[in-house]
Amino acid sequence: MDEKPTLFTTPAFGDYELLDSGEEAKLERFGDIVVSRPDPQALWHKNLSTEQWRDVHASFSNSAKNGAWKAFKSMPSQWEISLGEGIVAVGRLSSFKHVGMFPEHRANWHWMSEVIKEADRPLKVLNLFGYTGIASLVAAQAGAHVCHVDGSKVAVNWARENAKLSALEDKPVRWIIDDVTSFVKREIKRGNKYDGIIMDPPSFGHGPDNEVWKIENDFLPLIDLCSQILSEKPAFVILNGYAAGYSSLVYLYNLKRMLGDREGIFEHGELTIKESSDRGFLLPCGIVARWKSI
Repeated sequence: MDEKPTLFTTPAFGDYELLDSGEEAKLERFGDIVVSRPDPQALWHKNLSTEQWRDVHASFSNSAKNGAWKAFKSMPSQWEISLGEGIVAVGRLSSFKHVGMFPEHRANWHWMSEVIKEADRPLKVLNLFGYTGIASLVAAQAGAHVCHVDGSKVAVNWARENAKLSALEDKPVRWIIDDVTSFVKREIKRGNKYDGIIMDPPSFGHGPDNEVWKIENDFLPLIDLCSQILSEKPAFVILNGYAAGYSSLVYLYNLKRMLGDREGIFEHGELTIKESSDRGFLLPCGIVARWKSI
C-alpha cells in the first residue's frame, strides 16, 4: 500500500493570486480587491515590503472579539471573482476571515471535472459541507447531477448566487439546508445512492437547528454513514480538511474504510498555494485524501 503523501499545489489562476505570505499572515488578490488575512501556517518572514502589505483594501485582525475586518480603501460590499472555465463567484468580506472561496481546492476541481467527464454515465454527486458551492458548480458544469448540502442558509443562498452568476442556475443541482449527518441518515432510509461524494468538514460547526458538529466526535460516524450511500460503482470521493490539524493519513485511512474492497487510485497529501512572488513559497492550506475508480 503506497502511503507517500503528495503536494497538491494551486498557482495563481483566474482572478486569484497569493501575493505574499509570512509572519502568520497572507496577502491575496481576489480580482481587483487585495486583502490580508491571518494564517498560522505562514511561520516565516514576509517577502514583500511593509508598504506593499499596507496597500490593501481590507485586513482581517484577530485582536477584536471573534476577529473583524478593517477597511483601508473604498470597496464594494461584494464583487465578482472569475475562477476560470466559466465559474464566477461572489466575493464578500464575511465573518471568520472568509471571502467566499477556498482557492486551494482548485487542485481538486480539475481532477473531479475530468473524472465526471470521462464517466460513461451521468453521475450523482453529493457535496457535504458545500459552503458557497464552487465544487458543486464544477461538478454540475462537467455533467453531474449534484446534491449540495450545508447547514448555513447564508452559505446556500450564496451558492445559488454563484450558480446564477456562472450561468449554471438551470443545471441539475439540489440546494439543501440541513444538518449533514441528519441528511445522510435520511438518504440511507430513502435508499438514495451517489456515485461521487465531496466532503469538507469543519472542526466545529452548527446545523440549521443548532445541531453541534465536532469533528473528533462526529467524523467517524459520518464516514460509516457515507459508506452506505455509495453506489455499487462509485466514480470518486474527495475528503478535504483544514482546521483540525490532522495528518492526511487520517483521511486516507478513513477513505479506505469508506470504499471497502473497491478498486481504484488513492491519493493523499497537503493542499498548498504557491506565492506569485519571486521566491515562490508554498503555503500549506489543509489536507486532502481522494479516490477514483479504475
